[in-house]
Amino acid sequence: MMMHAYSPIARLGALIPALLLIAACSTNPATGKQSFTGLMTPQKELQVGAEEHPKILKGFGGVYETGDWGPYIRELGLKLAKHSEMPDLPWTFTVLNDAKVNAFALPGGYVYITRGLLALASDEAEVAGVLGHEIGHVTARHSAQRYSSTMAANLGVQVLGVLSKAYGVGGAENIVAAGANLALKSYSREQELESDMLGVRYLVRAGYDPDAMTSFFTKLRAHQRIEGLMQGDANAAEKNNMLATHPRTVDRIAQAIQLAEKNGNGGDGKRNASAYLRRVNGLVFGDDIDQGVIKGQTFIHPVMRFEFSVPDGFTITNRPDMVLAKDKDGNSIKFGGTTPEAIRKAGGMEKYLRYAWKGAPSLRDIEWLDINGMKAVTGSTHQNGLDARRIVIERDTEEYWLLQFVSKSKDTGRLNEPYRRTTYSFRNISAREANAIKPKQVRVITVGRGVSFDNLIQTMSVDEYKAEWFEALNAIGPEDPLIAGARVKVVK
Repeated sequence: MMMHAYSPIARLGALIPALLLIAACSTNPATGKQSFTGLMTPQKELQVGAEEHPKILKGFGGVYETGDWGPYIRELGLKLAKHSEMPDLPWTFTVLNDAKVNAFALPGGYVYITRGLLALASDEAEVAGVLGHEIGHVTARHSAQRYSSTMAANLGVQVLGVLSKAYGVGGAENIVAAGANLALKSYSREQELESDMLGVRYLVRAGYDPDAMTSFFTKLRAHQRIEGLMQGDANAAEKNNMLATHPRTVDRIAQAIQLAEKNGNGGDGKRNASAYLRRVNGLVFGDDIDQGVIKGQTFIHPVMRFEFSVPDGFTITNRPDMVLAKDKDGNSIKFGGTTPEAIRKAGGMEKYLRYAWKGAPSLRDIEWLDINGMKAVTGSTHQNGLDARRIVIERDTEEYWLLQFVSKSKDTGRLNEPYRRTTYSFRNISAREANAIKPKQVRVITVGRGVSFDNLIQTMSVDEYKAEWFEALNAIGPEDPLIAGARVKVVK
């Protein structure tokens, strides 16, 4: 076979990736390790964080502004960050109005924690451990590592693009567009364990008991079991990882114990449990009424004053962008809204249904409905073994709602009637009904003499898994001793 000589640019393109890989490596001051971060500079990290921050707020329920949680978490976060290897970074700490148990960080020092996680924690040291972990992701520059590694996979093409714009390939300018994905994608197992190590380091430096990492992971594992039960998988805690990341929680508990022992087990470290329990008393638990609430199979929005119910066997999730209900077979119901401007621009409800609805398929069987006095139009389609029905509802000329029902073709027959009942369950509620809806709250109570585990779980105002929720909130199970006078969290 005849061999062809490479062009000068091609030879240079083959050489430069290796040179860049070497040049882009540096020693991270937090970990002491060589890391490949050169394709995302610290300045770009700041830019990513600043540009993605508003999107995070929009996607996770906004800022939780009840009480003084914001200033408290900001003060606690800055206290920990002061003991990190990047004390002068313009750190931003935000409490998200999200019921899910979650925490994450954006490049550039943007750290987020949800009120759902604050409810799970039992003392300040546990919250500090979570914040320290997220600070560790920032100081270890894990997002920069992931971005640089991803870009390096196509580095040969990118280098040619840098050498000659005629190739039409760019690289660095795409950093900001990837920002949110960098923050929310799973870290590697090594990166997660590395952040645990850094989190323990910052805890110790700030005077907290590093064993708080262990106690929080224990609660997290109990919470993951509840999520698994809700999804029909009781073993989810063994397979899922902390906050949607790689290492199994049980592995991280073991490592947290080892780190705590290495650091003297925090014998004199602070926990600040009493002060934290006073603060957490009254924290909204589950859905915020401003975002709508779930009661069994019914979604109720007391502010917008409507409700609808889903069939038995469907689990409702209240997301910022929609209400989603799914059953164990993957059949789904989606509820969301659109603007009157979008309806008018499309030329009316039917044209919006046919042409303007995002990802609009070719619909058939278009018909008009009356849903409890509200005008609606619907159509159906069949694609790839799935049957779908879409409905546009006009509550009034300034408010429009969207319902989408999807079923596997084998399930469509049995779901036709339940889906129809859901459609006609959509209704307006009165001011009196709306005012009767109150948010659930975390309440801290004192264990009385002779009170049993069963006594306590009966006080839990949750629809199901009362015992599991009590155990997750308090790390106290049915076989554990109850101490009279102890303070525990319940849901009221």
